[in-house]
Amino acid sequence: MNYGIPTSVTINGTDYEIRSDFRVILEIIEMLNDPDLDQRDKGECLLTMFYLHAEQLKPADIEQAVAECYRFIDMDDSHPKKKSARIVDWEQDFNYIIAPVNRVLGFEARACEYLHWWTFMGAYMEIGGDCLFSQIVNIRDKQARGEKLEKHERKWLNRNRGLVELKSRFSEKDNEMLKQMLGGG
Repeated sequence: MNYGIPTSVTINGTDYEIRSDFRVILEIIEMLNDPDLDQRDKGECLLTMFYLHAEQLKPADIEQAVAECYRFIDMDDSHPKKKSARIVDWEQDFNYIIAPVNRVLGFEARACEYLHWWTFMGAYMEIGGDCLFSQIVNIRDKQARGEKLEKHERKWLNRNRGLVELKSRFSEKDNEMLKQMLGGG
């Protein structure tokens, strides 16, 4: 068992230093959700953002390098993931996530020079109770599962719909097409 937090990954016997700060991983997640990037661009960006010396990766190791990045983001969790509705958007929800993460950590995460992704996620997984982010996620989860909201939840949702509804992301090409269709272009 490894009790440390990794700052490198091993690919075919070679150790590669990684960028393990939570901000870098959130930027990678944001990039992966960018509808304007194709899969090739996303792959290249992922390697460049995650590996300190991506240029040293051997072509034969690229597929495993991508897999190691995802494994790191998932915190080495090899359990099969059950497909479920998306109820968190890191970019949209960050301002509501950071306050309870700070409360769990006991300090302002954004102010520290470095905070390992796994440490950040450990605090994130401890978010609970009566905080704004918990309310948002609870309502999204109930809606995703088709559960009826309680009266107080419906009232809260009506007042805070903009916080709860996940925004759609369209590529620039899609946005232009929508503008033309709606007569705005």
